[in-house]
Amino acid sequence: MTTERTRATALERLERLEQIEALLKSGECPTTHDLAKELGISQRTLFRDLELLRERGLPIEADKGRGGGIRLQSRWGVGRLKLEYKEAIDLLISLAIADSMHSPLLLANLKPIRRKLIASFSPELRSRVDTLKSRIWIGGTASVYVYGSFEEIDSEAMSPINEAFLMSKCIQIEYSDQNSNLSQRTIEPHYLFLSYPVWYIMAWDHLRNAVRTFRLDRIKSAQMLEKSFPLKPKRPFIDAIDGIEPTTP
Repeated sequence: MTTERTRATALERLERLEQIEALLKSGECPTTHDLAKELGISQRTLFRDLELLRERGLPIEADKGRGGGIRLQSRWGVGRLKLEYKEAIDLLISLAIADSMHSPLLLANLKPIRRKLIASFSPELRSRVDTLKSRIWIGGTASVYVYGSFEEIDSEAMSPINEAFLMSKCIQIEYSDQNSNLSQRTIEPHYLFLSYPVWYIMAWDHLRNAVRTFRLDRIKSAQMLEKSFPLKPKRPFIDAIDGIEPTTP
């Protein structure tokens, strides 16, 4: 009987904690007196419940004074955002791109954001993040010729491309050339190049056994492979930039 009562009391408390959390998240700001009365418990019990919710990470604050209310901190949602692994990679690359563009508007909080983002990553992955900026190159504006054929990038294809780029993994892509001819390629994504608004992968193409550039908006599908590659020297890829406009691979 004692065990059953203990279990019932624990369930009651869990339900009560859920009630308190839901009420605070709704934006209400009750006094501890009114809230304890509404829940049918003593203020002492309520204070224990509030402390438990704080330990769970809910940032509860209280106004000073006898009639003060309790509420969540005004910025309680900040820092509680949960990202999937691939989402974190996409964000890391976006931050590296912003850093490479040297825009004062974008640089204000990049370093602390980047530090917080990679804090939970493995040491091996952190070392890869450190090289990202050097692998992203920003050029001038695309020519009228290139801009006229620019299409929206396939967002589904970008996630495996970003992960493969960070992890130095090969990608199998379906690529459409300037004449809309499709081909299957296995490539090593070594560098990214922006000729605004057109992004290119500066890659080693296994089909041609040579450096090639691939417009991201012409990649129709992409799949990351398990095969890794060592980063090649920049020079051949930098030389390939001169051949980007107007020709394509």
